[in-house]
Amino acid sequence: MITQDITVDGLMLLLFLVIVTGVALPFSNFFVRVFSGDMSRGIPGHIEKAIYGLIETGPDREDGWKGYARDMLVFNGIGFVILFTLLLLQGFLPFNPQNFGAFDLHVALNTAISFVTNTNWQVYSGETAASYLTQMAGFTVQNFLSSATGICIAIAVMRGITRHSTDRIGNFWVDMTRCTLYILLPIAFIFALLLASQGVIQNLDPYAQATGYGSAGQQTIAMGPVASQEAIKEFGTNGGGFFNANSAHPYENPTPLTNLIEIFLILLLPVTLPLVFGRMIGNMRQGWAIYTVMLILFLCGFCALYATEMAGNPLVKELGVSGISMEGKDVRFGLLGSSLFATSTTATSCGAVNSMHDSLTPLGGW
Repeated sequence: MITQDITVDGLMLLLFLVIVTGVALPFSNFFVRVFSGDMSRGIPGHIEKAIYGLIETGPDREDGWKGYARDMLVFNGIGFVILFTLLLLQGFLPFNPQNFGAFDLHVALNTAISFVTNTNWQVYSGETAASYLTQMAGFTVQNFLSSATGICIAIAVMRGITRHSTDRIGNFWVDMTRCTLYILLPIAFIFALLLASQGVIQNLDPYAQATGYGSAGQQTIAMGPVASQEAIKEFGTNGGGFFNANSAHPYENPTPLTNLIEIFLILLLPVTLPLVFGRMIGNMRQGWAIYTVMLILFLCGFCALYATEMAGNPLVKELGVSGISMEGKDVRFGLLGSSLFATSTTATSCGAVNSMHDSLTPLGGW
């Protein structure tokens, strides 16, 4: 029987939320500086200007909402075509140690649309279908770009609310460049290293072969560049996992510490953006008000899930087995780590999972 200390879990949850909020507060100020152009200097600033020169645009060329929407659709349309083509041609391309063939046409279409729209719903098993090139140049790249697109649209909407003397809401190409260059890439890089240091794998090795115990025959152990994808998968609230088991797989999420790190990444942007809004309109009280409502809804969801899973399955109790419901959960994470991850990923529309949601109790799943 597995027992749970509610007081300890409550204190850990409180401390975790305080840390996330404490980091989001200065991070929101950094956001405003990035999108206002205050960070455009030094080596990153030169890279930014070089990109503008390549695509022949700049911060002084702002658009109205129609121009902004047009550029966003064009950019993501190009991304869809590239990813769709990559999925169909991966059997002829390098970084494919398992010699995976092309995706089925319908699966490729579903997958390309899913990743470009930040849906990341998987109808394939990553370790048995996608080459390393597809995982890196296809899925990981779209994890960056689809997330950046959502952030840029949020910033554009905030500008539209705060600007009263002009119909200009910014330049999509500039916002996309700044968001990716100054926010997503550095944070994803740092946390990819942190996850790799804790056991999340990062390699281009061929799949390993091992002999199982007893009568078990040869077993194939999947390898790959996982940490680099896992970091942006969580930070960009993208969802789709390198492996079919997603963040329940020990190569994506090996320890309770990596579990907390990944939940932190899932929540960081959603917590930051309301505070960004407060800073952009010059009234932090409104930002805090939005965040407070979001936090209340989050806590209601968490408490309902935690309580129902702790109560366990009444049908199992009738058999004389008491204790919390651990069906579909990993003992590495326990009830708190599983409930917090499930609530966070659902509340933020992320889609990453560290437990099987169809194994939750009926009320917990609801």
